[in-house]
Amino acid sequence: MPVYEYKGLTTEGRDVSGIIDADSPKTARVKLRQSGVYPTHVVEGAGESAHRFGSETRAERPGQPLSRLSRIRVVERAGLMEVAFLTRHLATLTAAKLPLMEALTALMDQLEKGELKRIVAEVRERVKEGSSLASALAQYPSVFSEVYVNMVRAGEASGMLDGMLLRLADYLEYQVRLRNQLVAALTYPIFMVIIGGLILFSLVAFIVPKITLIFEEVHQVLPWPTVALIAMSHFLNRYWWAVLMSGLFGLFGLQQYIKTPAGRARYDRFLLRVPVVGRVTLLVAISRFTRTLSTLLTGGVPLLPALDVVRNVVQNTVMAEAIDRARQNIGEGESLAEPLRKSGMFPPLVTYMIGIGEKSGELEPMLIKVSEAYDHEVEATIGTLTALLTPVMTLVMAGVVLFIVLAILLPIFELSQIVR
Repeated sequence: MPVYEYKGLTTEGRDVSGIIDADSPKTARVKLRQSGVYPTHVVEGAGESAHRFGSETRAERPGQPLSRLSRIRVVERAGLMEVAFLTRHLATLTAAKLPLMEALTALMDQLEKGELKRIVAEVRERVKEGSSLASALAQYPSVFSEVYVNMVRAGEASGMLDGMLLRLADYLEYQVRLRNQLVAALTYPIFMVIIGGLILFSLVAFIVPKITLIFEEVHQVLPWPTVALIAMSHFLNRYWWAVLMSGLFGLFGLQQYIKTPAGRARYDRFLLRVPVVGRVTLLVAISRFTRTLSTLLTGGVPLLPALDVVRNVVQNTVMAEAIDRARQNIGEGESLAEPLRKSGMFPPLVTYMIGIGEKSGELEPMLIKVSEAYDHEVEATIGTLTALLTPVMTLVMAGVVLFIVLAILLPIFELSQIVR
């Protein structure tokens, strides 16, 4: 049944808005009038996006996947934290033995108006028509990941949906914390690099040429730092737009190249070889691998399908290839630890603890312990990286400024010697 967003007036004259399900716009208006609301605007499945992107925006109907434009809007509005909030509240409602349809209705009422609320309304309609919750969520891959859908499917099959949703909420909140740590650690260094680069660029391109103009009028041999600075400043002063455009096109080209399979593979290999940064990348990938695999196995997902899901979570093609090879070997009868050890991508501690977990029948708790250990190491490494980046960037900028100052002062000293 289609979902309609409406705006209207109550009998007291108050403005109201919300979502209602009906067979047609006419039926929706009738139902609203029966409930004491006089509709002024009824739109099928469009919501705020219809007003923001114009009346030509195509309404998404239940039963149809989201269009590319709608998925972009959902990614912008339905962040990971909002999905975690939704999951935890749904888990609370189902744990209270509330039927799924009533839980989805109550959840929809708690959400603020927007794309996520519309999606929950459409999911509710799919479930009402006989679809499973997992199948309904799978129609929105830009919001509900493959891990999410598989966990919900396993929870429905085992009759433990509330417990599975609680694990999912914990998992999503962990992902949010990890992302926030990385963003917080990199924001200040990136900000410093951008601001410092702009200041130095402006200094060399527009200010230095005016200062060094006097040296060009003096017919004497200039020191090489001054010659280099004058040549650089003249070039930037004349062709700064070309430098800027080249940089932008270079970044765009690199971004497009990384999107190709070969480019992504080379980029991931390079990233793992960068000092410190490669270490953090590897630690984050291992933490995601172990925690996600533990979450899926605890939820009742078999090992081989779980590995298919996990390979996309690590977000590194080198690690994904190692997991693919491990999956093939496991399908031939090997244990999990041995092919991971042979890949060379997993530290001995990881494979050793996984091996112990397999032998003791406690693989899921052992994977969580590995993840927690590597989470602490990620935090410590990020703290060290942040502590090192600031003085290193300060020294680099100080070195550039010192070069500029020397390039300007050296000929002045030589002129003073000639005058004496």
